[in-house]
Amino acid sequence: MGFQTEFNSVCKFKSDRELYELLEYGRGKMVKKHFRVFPTGQKVIAYAPDNRAVAIVRIVASIAEINFAGEEVTEVEMELIRKLTDEEARVQTALAHEMFFGDQK
Repeated sequence: MGFQTEFNSVCKFKSDRELYELLEYGRGKMVKKHFRVFPTGQKVIAYAPDNRAVAIVRIVASIAEINFAGEEVTEVEMELIRKLTDEEARVQTALAHEMFFGDQK
């Protein structure tokens, strides 16, 4: 058992529903498998499930726990700072593919 560290500038959603709630209401949360450490208080780029950069968010809370099913999970609560412009999203997405997600060609 141990903590996995997330890179400081990446917050990738696995669920369209979680991303929709963040963009629609300005606050949201996502659940990740395993224990992870997210930089509470830091601004990060949020990515959609298809690896598109969509917004700048601030991590409000990161809670790692073992749930009732005995699984290690981390809940990350965040607030929307702002959506990215089309140009910002294009550049951030291209950089993320090169640095984090691998070449998608």
